[in-house]
Amino acid sequence: MERPTLHLVAGTRSNGGGPAVPRQHRPKTRRPSPVVEPVPDEPIAIVATGTGAARSAVVGALLGSPGRILEVPDTSYLVVRHGARRAVTAHLPGARRPHPYPPAAAGSGSRPPRRVELVEPDPLLRHFALVDTPDTATLGVAGARIVLDAAERGGALLFVLAADQRPHPAELELLAAAARRSVAVFCVITPDARGGWRVPDAPEPIFDPATAAVEVHRAVVTGAVPALDRAPWFAVDPAATDTAYLRRALVEWAGAEGLRRASLNPPVPPGAGRTVRVAPHAHESDWSQRLETAARAATERVRQRLAVELGDVRLRIERQLDFGAGPTGLPAVLDRELHALSLRAAAEGDAAVERLIQQTLADVLAEPPDEGVRRRVVAGVRRGLAEDAAARDLARVFLVTATGGVAVVAGAEAVAGLAAYPSDLGAQVLPEIGLGLSGGCYLRWRNSDDADAEAGRAWAQRALHAVEHELLRETGRRFGALRDALAVLLAEAVDHGILLA
Repeated sequence: MERPTLHLVAGTRSNGGGPAVPRQHRPKTRRPSPVVEPVPDEPIAIVATGTGAARSAVVGALLGSPGRILEVPDTSYLVVRHGARRAVTAHLPGARRPHPYPPAAAGSGSRPPRRVELVEPDPLLRHFALVDTPDTATLGVAGARIVLDAAERGGALLFVLAADQRPHPAELELLAAAARRSVAVFCVITPDARGGWRVPDAPEPIFDPATAAVEVHRAVVTGAVPALDRAPWFAVDPAATDTAYLRRALVEWAGAEGLRRASLNPPVPPGAGRTVRVAPHAHESDWSQRLETAARAATERVRQRLAVELGDVRLRIERQLDFGAGPTGLPAVLDRELHALSLRAAAEGDAAVERLIQQTLADVLAEPPDEGVRRRVVAGVRRGLAEDAAARDLARVFLVTATGGVAVVAGAEAVAGLAAYPSDLGAQVLPEIGLGLSGGCYLRWRNSDDADAEAGRAWAQRALHAVEHELLRETGRRFGALRDALAVLLAEAVDHGILLA
């Protein structure tokens, strides 16, 4: 029997009569894993609302201060965060960097900041941030939307009412809207200006006046908003800074809320890195034409809704000029309206973008897109927008000038200074559009010589017309950039047969 040769034993092949050549085992090249960007959770916050000084006093009492923790303008939002040392900054529309607060020359500022941020080392702020809002009596329709947006993103609303006050219908509507949006609501009753707990038109309590005041107001609120029948109520005297029960309830809620958000938003969704194949006949379909049509329809739909909203803004401005703050208060009112309009534009744009992406992916892919696929596509679209020179300045702020025109400030830092309660959420495909008033508008209408209702009406209409023109044009530009980036990404997927993002 022939003995096996060396090249047979070693699993090699003889090349003719020459020496055996070892078989080469080349490692398989692996395709890079798809990019799945974690989407951070919104920072948890307690948004305090109410009328009078009691609201700010309760915020201060939670942080151990017997009074208001920081004096800010009536129209500004105070955001208190945790940090190693105390620091205060002011954020103004159009400014790419925060300013020191208060300014070096008191009273020299041309406009109040949208937001003042206070950093404190208080351990309570490790669990959540605190947001002190303007009085509910001054919010109006636009201001209520701003507060609701902050409360929905932060997670909780702290409604503060003095014992001798009655909830205003606008406050009850705010609470009802918060309940509809599944915002946690905490209600606090404080003593009146004299330090008592007497409720007008209520029987004199025999034993515990604070508890009696809580029960009276609870009955009023739950009668108007039945969805709040299980909302917790507390009696708090800010002067005594006795907030132990309230602090404990807020901390417990924040812990549970953090776990809930983490469970709903895993860093990497299950199966996000799998191979996603294109539909068998996608290359023969007219998906690109359908994308073009859908993008055009989405643009027109968003434009129409924003035009309707601008019409409502014009009516509210007219009402304020005739029956409200008048021309001297016009800048504050218009700035608040533009703030709420920017939130509406962001919400309408985000919803339209999501519909467009989901519809197009359903046309191209062989399986329904889940959250993991969506994140991969969003990451690819963002890279495409970053590489497109014409789409790199989508983060823009439109500032109304003193002449009624609009100036443009580009940059994500400028947009970040516009929010009442900021966040760095990575879920949006397109950056937000910022709207606001420049400092020159406040200087112009602060002068009593120009405080004429007709002049204010003409200036406001001219400013809103300029805002409408820029906003509607920017909407078309943004959806065009999104359409192009999405088309490039999906064209590559169709060519290769799998999603490469």
